[in-house]
Amino acid sequence: MQNLLDEAIRYALLYIHEGKTASYIPELGKIDPNQLGVAIVNLEGSQWHSGAYNIAFTMQSISKIAALMLAIMDRGEQYVFNKVGMEPTGDPFNSIIKLETMKTAKPLNPMINAGAIAVDSLILGVNTEDKLSRLISFIRKLCHNDKIWFNEEVYKSENATGYRNRALGNFMKDAGIIEGEVEEVLQLYFKQCAIEVNAIDLAMMGAVLAGDGKSPVTGELLIPKGVARLVKTFMVTCGMYDASGEFAVRVGLPSKSGVGGGIVATVPGKMGIGIFGPALDNKGNSAGGIKILEYISSKLDLSIF
Repeated sequence: MQNLLDEAIRYALLYIHEGKTASYIPELGKIDPNQLGVAIVNLEGSQWHSGAYNIAFTMQSISKIAALMLAIMDRGEQYVFNKVGMEPTGDPFNSIIKLETMKTAKPLNPMINAGAIAVDSLILGVNTEDKLSRLISFIRKLCHNDKIWFNEEVYKSENATGYRNRALGNFMKDAGIIEGEVEEVLQLYFKQCAIEVNAIDLAMMGAVLAGDGKSPVTGELLIPKGVARLVKTFMVTCGMYDASGEFAVRVGLPSKSGVGGGIVATVPGKMGIGIFGPALDNKGNSAGGIKILEYISSKLDLSIF
């Protein structure tokens, strides 16, 4: 496995020049685009890693799967999906067009920005900080890392430039989708996106999902089996933005990316894979990270299809 990961890094490094960092969030634009790392955790808790696997980066949209799980555990599946749909979209992750053109302003799925903002409004807590604390505690459990916190500078950068997300939030508030005050929900969303992890953390989260919610370290059930399976389905259909279909063909694993350069992938019944590669392709996915996953999936015949 170690040799495979080293080979995958060498292969993927040939492609990172095709990507660039997410400079529309100023702090993310400062990251070295040449970094690339991978980690694997299997269902027995064994780990392998290569490259920049221990570099901290912000979860960005990867945090959406944790927020969705927490919201479902808080409110129940029916309540959550009265507010957000289950269908993939061919539009960019921050698009507003479907909110305007569909009969209701219900976001198509929880993996696009509009859907994630709606989901955040459903997380229980007395105020924004309480909700954030509950979400971070949940992510710490999934990643088996009690030091996880959010990056203040990235949060400030997102907060200062989050015009599109504020438009999405206000549009949904007007349509009755958002619960609570829009700005409070957005503060939770911006801080959630700035939560910092590394590739090992993501691999551990992927392993929890691979085991239908069970910790690969303790065997404890961290997520109800039905919730874990539901989230993996969204990862297949919507997890790689509007490149999810091609990714399913080429890699064939439930995965979720973020514009911080991370990807979490899960191999049901086998392992979790965590990726860090901040040079993004034109869809917002890690250019090198996708090549790593293509390589590993092909060599180990991991596709679920």
